[in-house]
Amino acid sequence: MKKIQWIGMLLLVLLLTACKKESSAEEGNSYIIYEVNKEETKVSGREILTKETDSQALLELLMDELSRAPENTDLRAAIPDMLSLESYTLSDESVILNFANNYSELSLTGEVLTRAAIVRTLTQIPDVNYVSFLVEGNPLLNRLGSPVGIMTAEQFIDNSGNEINTEEIASLNLYFANKNGDRLIKVNREVVYSSNISVEKLVVEQLISGVREGEEAYPTINQQTKVVSVTVRDGTCYVNLNDAFLAQPNDVSADVTIYSIVNSLVELSDVNKVQILINGENDITYKESMSFSNPFERNLELVEN
Repeated sequence: MKKIQWIGMLLLVLLLTACKKESSAEEGNSYIIYEVNKEETKVSGREILTKETDSQALLELLMDELSRAPENTDLRAAIPDMLSLESYTLSDESVILNFANNYSELSLTGEVLTRAAIVRTLTQIPDVNYVSFLVEGNPLLNRLGSPVGIMTAEQFIDNSGNEINTEEIASLNLYFANKNGDRLIKVNREVVYSSNISVEKLVVEQLISGVREGEEAYPTINQQTKVVSVTVRDGTCYVNLNDAFLAQPNDVSADVTIYSIVNSLVELSDVNKVQILINGENDITYKESMSFSNPFERNLELVEN
């Protein structure tokens, strides 16, 4: 009799557990909708649950949520009523949002936080890695008049208190290739960036993005390269890239590619050497000629006068 009671209790526990799992599955997947506080000092997130899995349907759902007035009166929607969003499209891992001219009415800080909230929300969609902003069909420009370009969630990283810092301006000395790909050319570039990102990582990302119009130089790094991490310890900058870096579509020599990174980073006051890694490994020989086993130091002999 006791054995039968014990089996019955076990079946009841299993049944309740199964019901709980089924109930949890019915609730759907969790997404965070980011909103901006009215003081425009930070973003805050609220959770929604949805069983929707289609990327286009998810985009429409999240866009509706980004436009919804928050219940918390201390917050505003990432896309407030004063902004006119003319269209949004999903294509090739990217969402492109096209705003009307009144986008320029956002304050400097409010504009950065608006982008942060939108980008961090939309890049939760499994097929979305990038977000671009247009204004009346033209690329959004920063306060220096340069295109903001495609954005990723990593550009808007939380610091303590869920705060997203405002933009900073940096003057960078970057080294790109000459026309023949056998020498380096020094290019000075003014960059507006989120102060959450380190200047060292900013330098690497600018090199990957390639040259801008008007810069008489040529790219040195495969633009498919992704930055895994960039850290500085005791004067050595550790640049960890994915293996797309090893595939070089540009007609440049191995040492020009390597020292474009090294020389650009050593221009910074806290960097003396650069250790390059591929997915955390330094047991790599680039183009069968450049070993990553030890850090690199500045090489000015490759630089054209």
